[in-house]
Amino acid sequence: MWGIRLDRDGDMPMKRQLFAALRERIWSGALAAGEELPSTRRLAEALGVSRNTVNEAFEMLLAEGYAVSRQGAPTRIADGVRLDPRSASAPRPPAPPPARLLADFRTGQPDLRTFPRYLWQQLAAKAMRDMPEPWLGYTGPQGLPRLREEIAAWLLRSKGLQADPSDLFITAGATHALHLAADLLYEPGLDLITEDPCHAEMIRVFLEKGYAAKRIPVDEHGMVTSRLGGRPGSPIYVTPSHQFPLGGILPAARRAELLRFARESGSYILEDDYDSEFRYYGDPATPLAAMDAERVVYIGTFSKALFPALRIGYAIVPRALQSRWTYARLHVDVQNPAFDQAVLAEFLAARKLDRHVARMRRLYRERRQALLEALSEQFGDRWRCWGDAAGLHLAVEFPGRRFGETFRELALLRGIRIVPLEQHCLQKGRHESKLLFGYGHLEPEEITAGMRALKALLDEAGS
Repeated sequence: MWGIRLDRDGDMPMKRQLFAALRERIWSGALAAGEELPSTRRLAEALGVSRNTVNEAFEMLLAEGYAVSRQGAPTRIADGVRLDPRSASAPRPPAPPPARLLADFRTGQPDLRTFPRYLWQQLAAKAMRDMPEPWLGYTGPQGLPRLREEIAAWLLRSKGLQADPSDLFITAGATHALHLAADLLYEPGLDLITEDPCHAEMIRVFLEKGYAAKRIPVDEHGMVTSRLGGRPGSPIYVTPSHQFPLGGILPAARRAELLRFARESGSYILEDDYDSEFRYYGDPATPLAAMDAERVVYIGTFSKALFPALRIGYAIVPRALQSRWTYARLHVDVQNPAFDQAVLAEFLAARKLDRHVARMRRLYRERRQALLEALSEQFGDRWRCWGDAAGLHLAVEFPGRRFGETFRELALLRGIRIVPLEQHCLQKGRHESKLLFGYGHLEPEEITAGMRALKALLDEAGS
């Protein structure tokens, strides 16, 4: 009847199949407004199903308003539910098969093969056993108190940053924290005062919300604070402990100049503590927030120290902003999953993060050295390394060469994933000779083979 065919072996119950088939015919006009539906007995016999199946399908039509019925009268199609036919969308082109990568120098990728999964699984089981019942409900926008206490303790012992747990707010990573800050601080006409080059994805958060970019150049030491300027009250984005992408550490005099500027202009500094855990000679740099907690929104994440899929970060928020931050978070997504927070709190309390970071720091130091040796082996002295011995990537200058989007696409076609530094520049043309080499996720032999493939491509492509 009406061309309806039901799949008796399908996963969808037959009552819902019948309902969907009738609904489609009502939308299309094949069943017109006011048209009488057959009796449930007749339709059941025509389709070879039970009357209960038809009754339940009719009840769904009535409940959703596709049909109307009165006592003693037949069920009819309701008025006003026909839809004009949808225009056929263009077929989606098939995705090209992924290229076989000879080298993958993407940035920001930790080594996930070495993460202690079994230990995490044990702590997850313990966290679930020990979780108080209220934690299974809505726990609020600030995050679990225990996790905030453990993060504060970890920041003190690892970076010398003394933070009150009540000033800590759990986020879903650094990008989430920047979205909240961008909404919180926005006023029409404000700039985002930012390093240039900078993390392109982070800055896009602000540009898409209506900020204009006030670019401050970066040298080998970080933001050139003598060039600071912008409209009063404009937020300042900076990565002082390991500048992305050039890798410098902001000296104390520039930090003081930056803070003086923020105080005088009424601005808040958004300190993105990028990759600072992995410094290979000496301790991690002390965060800028240690100098002035009331002018700095300190933003951190566990994506590199643990694994990106965890999606837990944190912000230390100046008290003048906390009520507005809480309101903004409450009306966006309320909270991070409490269970993941509880597991991370266990990981921190048992000092497992300290040991994992120490282990990974040794591993990444070896891989950084392997990258430097591979560069020397393939390019001799025709390159220059930028930045401090820290993080999971290296900015490398090749004097006389120019790298842009065309080169990136050509390299990918040849199986080499690598990013020209220009991709992270707001003002183009100043860093065309530099490439970014991510190495944290690569074994030494993968680094060597990848550098050999890159050398062959550069020899072929010329300058």
